[in-house]
Amino acid sequence: MADHAGPIVVAEHRAGERSEAVGRATQKNDGPLWAVAVSGGGDSLALMHLLRSFAKAQKLTAPIVLTVDHGLRESSARDAKKVAAWAKQAGLKAHVLAWRGAKPVRGVEAAAREARYRLMGTWLAKHAIATLFVGHTQDDQAETFLLRLARGSGLDGLAAMRAQAPWPVPGFPELSVARPLLGLGRDRLRAHLESLGQAWLDDPMNDDAAFDRVKIRKAQAALAQAGLSPARIAAAASHLARARESLEIVTEAVLARAARKWEGGRKGEGGVLLDPVVLAAAPREVGLRALASLLMAVGRQAYRPRFESLERLFDRIVGADLRGGATLHGCHIRPRAKKEKDFAPFGLVLQPESPRKTKGSAPPAV
Repeated sequence: MADHAGPIVVAEHRAGERSEAVGRATQKNDGPLWAVAVSGGGDSLALMHLLRSFAKAQKLTAPIVLTVDHGLRESSARDAKKVAAWAKQAGLKAHVLAWRGAKPVRGVEAAAREARYRLMGTWLAKHAIATLFVGHTQDDQAETFLLRLARGSGLDGLAAMRAQAPWPVPGFPELSVARPLLGLGRDRLRAHLESLGQAWLDDPMNDDAAFDRVKIRKAQAALAQAGLSPARIAAAASHLARARESLEIVTEAVLARAARKWEGGRKGEGGVLLDPVVLAAAPREVGLRALASLLMAVGRQAYRPRFESLERLFDRIVGADLRGGATLHGCHIRPRAKKEKDFAPFGLVLQPESPRKTKGSAPPAV
């Protein structure tokens, strides 16, 4: 038996077990149990075949394939049709979702990612499918760790991607993402595809050094020579993930004491009242996590603010240095006004940022 067979069998069952559990919980009216995102690259195509094989063996409804035509390359539409054709050859139904409209000149990676998840999220919600399977691998885990390290992320950013995670863009609270291949490397998956006689697409953007992830990928060989292989880096991320889970429990306890829901402000706006003394008394990492959670909830953001900005705001809060307030992550943080009802010891108000009428009217950004 080929060298890749053992890990692939394990990956197939991990993917399948997660699929079956999600499917049984979400199936409605004999509809599809799950969906899988397939870009045409080796990772997502391998996942497609693994899920298909498991569904067939367990006599379950086959997964639905979703692929996105980003419209960023001349071959984009053609490639999406090729993915749909490969899915059909495997006996699967596929849907091509197109990103219409003008494309950004800068921040293409982030914009394409958000557009992709919005398109797929809308489709899933419409068809009552709660979980999307994606082909993130051990290599992706390592690359994400290095990218976030370069951006100065804290513990949460450096911790491993979760095998089951909330939807990565706001507006889809009922959806989640499943990543069953995080323990497997790209080479194994491509070897599996070769054994099936399945071709895959190589996106030319994956060789464009203008993108941060490509820069990290090109540095991997040198890092591996220094002992920093993708497996080692992914293992470090997993260790941090365990620490993150412990901190999440402590952070919830701090939030229960430091914050309370607030119904003041403009009609229907609301926000949170915050006790800065409780925040200051917590270990710094816990206090930062608590503040980030509040900013995400009030500002309706899927991701935490940049760590440097978060630290600056935290220091101003615990140092009683807010004065006229500050803005960050779609939120306005300010001392409670004298005319407002006294909710001591909750001396700060954290509410959604107001639309700016004039350039000079807003409090300083952090």
